[in-house]
Parts: sequence; structure tokens; C-alpha cells
Amino acid sequence: MDAMLEVPIQNQKWIDSVWGKITAKMDYVAENTGEKIPYTTVNGRYDDKFAQDPAWWTNGFWPGILWLMYMGTHNDKYKEIAEKAEIRLDSVLYGLDGSFEGLHHDVGFMWLLSSVANYKITGNPQSRIRGLIAANHLASRFNIKGGFITAWNGKNCEGWSIIDTMMNIPLLYWASKETGYSRFRDIAQAHADKTAENVIRADGSAVHIIEYDLETGEVVKTYGGQGYGTGSSWSRGQSWAIYGFALSFLHTKNPLYLETAKKAAHYFASCIQDSYIPAVDFRSPAEPLYIDTTAGAIAASGMIEISRHVPDFEKKIYLDTAMKILKALEKEQCNWTDKTDSILQNGSESYSGGIHKSIIYGDFFFIESILKLKKAGICLW
Repeated sequence: MDAMLEVPIQNQKWIDSVWGKITAKMDYVAENTGEKIPYTTVNGRYDDKFAQDPAWWTNGFWPGILWLMYMGTHNDKYKEIAEKAEIRLDSVLYGLDGSFEGLHHDVGFMWLLSSVANYKITGNPQSRIRGLIAANHLASRFNIKGGFITAWNGKNCEGWSIIDTMMNIPLLYWASKETGYSRFRDIAQAHADKTAENVIRADGSAVHIIEYDLETGEVVKTYGGQGYGTGSSWSRGQSWAIYGFALSFLHTKNPLYLETAKKAAHYFASCIQDSYIPAVDFRSPAEPLYIDTTAGAIAASGMIEISRHVPDFEKKIYLDTAMKILKALEKEQCNWTDKTDSILQNGSESYSGGIHKSIIYGDFFFIESILKLKKAGICLW
């Protein structure tokens, strides 16, 4: 991690305490989970989402958590379980079970955090190949005339792009550096430029789904997607914008991306100052109040990333906000007992469904944030 990330000593004590809780819990959760690739908990125990849907977009987060734990503890058991999960994903990547056609724009989430993580940490050559295959799949979704990466599958979605894809294009930046082929980077930057121009509103809020004309690339309309409705402000989409643009800056040093990340972060921060735990949608009715802890964890990790790339006088702004989010989540929303396998509670899939449940990526980004603050390991993105 970046040596320029400086955390005040009082916060470091809290970070060390939380890391101790994480390692104590994950020590037994990892072994009890075995070869499952989970998404949520059922009666407190992790499910096996892979068995239900091998191409499900979150199936890379469990191996990602294991690689985070391996970097933070150097315990080989995390490496061994992560590698088994990675091999299990081969059936999707290589089309061994017919699920290849279910792949989508989220292949970055699936193989950056499994195969590319493995390659970065261990140098495994087969993991490198898996990562490059996934990168080629993502690149193939690029609409040449429109200048964007298509989200989801199906003819009716061909002109659709979503803010989530900003978190997947680091797979293309990695592939470009790894192979020397500029086409991967060019596709990633074209998509990031298009998203910055059309998806981030003047106030810094983010659209979830945008539809482009396939011939001209002009905006046709926008959709509320997983938020409250058209014109709303879905908090997890906002957190994808914060972190996604920060990562595009990390890989390109294009100042547009850092400024866009900061703009999105300022909007997010302005919407959470009462509790530092985000609502599912920042423009939804006050009642009922639905929260999404996963959006908070993602945004915190993104703000920590921003703090690594701004002048000293700005660093405190982003680090302080990230710390307030993480402390609120740990105090009010984390379960450190053995009653449930998940750590972070009350994540929400969308405003209209999947409210207040444990979701695997909530734990990933919470653990990643703490590990970043400990300055341990490498960036998996």
C-alpha cells in the first residue's frame, strides 16, 4: 500500500482492534465455509451461490476476501481455499457447464479478485491466463460506435451502460500493462470518459442505468435501476462511482478521473452526515428508511483510495470521512459472534428488494478498508 497513507495513532489503535476481530472471526468462518462460494447467509450460515448460479456476478468476492486475509495474516489456509474457489470458477470461464453465456460486464469482479489476485500475489501463470481470458470477454462488450461497455445480456439491453462497470474496467488496465496491448486500456478509458460525461450529474450524484443510441452514442434515456426511481440517487451506485473513478486515476493518472471521484465523494458525504450509514437511495422518501451498509463500506474504501492521490492538505478530508463511516459500521452493523458467518449486516440489493441482509461484498470492502488502513498487502484492483 501507498506509504503516503498516514493514519493518526488513535485511529491506528482502533484499526488494530478491528483487524483482531476480523482475523478471529475469519479464522473459523473460512474453514467452516469449505468449498462454497457464498453470496449471503441462510440461518446464519453462508449459502453456496455458485451451486445456484455459477455465473453470478458476486462469485469473485469470496476468493477476494480469502486473498485479503492471506495478505493480512500470511496463513496458507486462506490461499488454499481461495485457489480452490478460483478453479471452481473455471467451469464458467471455459464454458465447461454451459454457463459461459451468462457472463456479463461484471467479469472484473469475478476474476480480478480471484485469478488476477492470485497472479499478483503468487505469480501463478494459469491465473494470469484466466485473467486475460476474462479481460478479452470484457473488451468484447465494447460498443465501438457508442464508446461504452454494454451491461448485461440480451438484445433489449444492448445500448445500456451502468455505473457498476467502472469497478470492472481495472481488469482492462491490468491486461494492458500485462500484455503491452493498448487496446485494453483504450477501451477502459473510452468507457470512463463516456461515463464521466453522461452518468455523473452536475451535483456529483450518479445515474445507475443509462441507455445510448447504438449508432451515435447519444443518450436516449436514464433509468432508476436499483434505486428508488428515475432521477434518484442509489447509494451503492454512488459508491461505485467514487471508487471506480479513483481506480481509473490510479491506473492512468488522468486528472479528470480523480476530480470525478472527488465530486462523487463529496456528494456521498453530504448525504450521510447524520449517521454515516447510507440510505439505499439518497432521494427516496424518509419513510420507510432502508439502509445499505455495503454502500458505506465501498465508499469508505474508495475515499481511502482518493486520499492516496491528493495533496497533503486534502488527505484528511477523505480519510476522516472514511473513518467515520467505518466506525459507524463497526459499532452498529458488524456481528462478531459465531451466530452468523457474515460480519457486516443490513446490506441491501436494491430499493425494491433484498433489503437488510448480509451480502458477501459488504464484508469484502469492509475488510479491504481495514487492510488498507493497516497498509498491508497490495491493491487487488
